Amino acid sequence: MKRTLNFSFVFIFCLFILSCKKEAKAEWAFEKFSVDKDLPKNNNIKLLSKYPELHLFKSEKLESSTRTANIVQEDGFYIRCYTEKEYRFFQFNDYKCKAEYKGDTINIWLNNYNGYFGNGVLVKVFNHQFLIKDIDPKALKDEIKFIETHLNSQKLILNKAIFRKNDSIYGFIDYNASLDSLVTKNFRGYFKTIIK
Repeated sequence: MKRTLNFSFVFIFCLFILSCKKEAKAEWAFEKFSVDKDLPKNNNIKLLSKYPELHLFKSEKLESSTRTANIVQEDGFYIRCYTEKEYRFFQFNDYKCKAEYKGDTINIWLNNYNGYFGNGVLVKVFNHQFLIKDIDPKALKDEIKFIETHLNSQKLILNKAIFRKNDSIYGFIDYNASLDSLVTKNFRGYFKTIIK
């Protein structure tokens, strides 16, 4: 009896360890990004330089004089009206781009943080690969949280593969994810900034 109990305990412990490793592996599933050296010549990128940067709240310190992102996010969801399902959506287009080097990873923040809450994504670029994380809009001031999503499709194009601090980075993102069984998120557009 004691042997069986010990065996059961060891078996359950091993299963627990294996399941933790599997979850960690799924969380860091990087994908390859594409390189397009002509991206800085793209009309959408050039258009960013013709407009001033968004001012999302009064005390905000602007890091760029010109617009850093032209991204449209469409959140769609279904509602039931009596017996029919109806699709509705919201569009957001007030995003900014900020890029920073942390260790050997470039963090590209595509966000519309207004001093209290934000909505957008964090793109981590590392070794010719990328990972996109959704920013939780329910996070409080000065708090960074991410939400779990189910990835449907993602694509990232950058102007080159290797970057250094103070380099200009130009990119295109096309990201589609499901937040739950009813809500989808489509995030698509161009961005440019200088890596800090």
